[in-house]
Amino acid sequence: MNVLIIEDEKALAEELEIFLTNYNYICEICFNGTTASQRIGINLYDFILIDLGLPDYDGLDLLKEAKKNNPEAVCIILTARAEVYDRIKGLDLGADDYLPKPFSLLELQSRMQAITRRKFGLKQNLVDLGGFLINLTDRTITYYNTEVNSITKKEFDLIAYLILHKNRTLSRSQLSEHIWGSIINDDYDSNYIDAHIKNIRKKLNVFAPPDWLETVRGLGYKIKISS
Repeated sequence: MNVLIIEDEKALAEELEIFLTNYNYICEICFNGTTASQRIGINLYDFILIDLGLPDYDGLDLLKEAKKNNPEAVCIILTARAEVYDRIKGLDLGADDYLPKPFSLLELQSRMQAITRRKFGLKQNLVDLGGFLINLTDRTITYYNTEVNSITKKEFDLIAYLILHKNRTLSRSQLSEHIWGSIINDDYDSNYIDAHIKNIRKKLNVFAPPDWLETVRGLGYKIKISS
């Protein structure tokens, strides 16, 4: 999932980037509000982490812009401000969570996971698809206790993102943007998605047909999960 980190403390911003990248998030950093405002106006993100104490911008104004231009993004306020007013105002403006500095990186990641589960209606990080058990936390797939170890990182990213948007058709460009980052990247090619889906089906077919992974002709792909 795409994360925009807006933090003027470079050491903290880079620490956040390294930490979240290790958890397979795609991260971008903005060290000031002006650059962040430009990014928010152009790109779509799944998470936006906003430091209120920016040198050139009011973080609450930036939050307003984020909610306007990225209405589906999860916004988390990261700030050293202790005033209750700032917390209340941020939440009233649509922030999904608030973490006062200093904070634990593990707590941040845990909160991001919890918000993701609530947002996409998942009760837990384990999803059973026709005998395939997908662990979104450990990033593993097993078929009746037999590990499916042939799935690559990008292939798992595709499966996980489709699970989060269960029963919803996602276009190739949507999937590409969230797996590779900005679709403006030089290596962007929507055919990558078709090739990865083909490889996923081939690898899973060794165990059982993944009938839950559907092609929606002319539109894209979806994972069908019964409620």
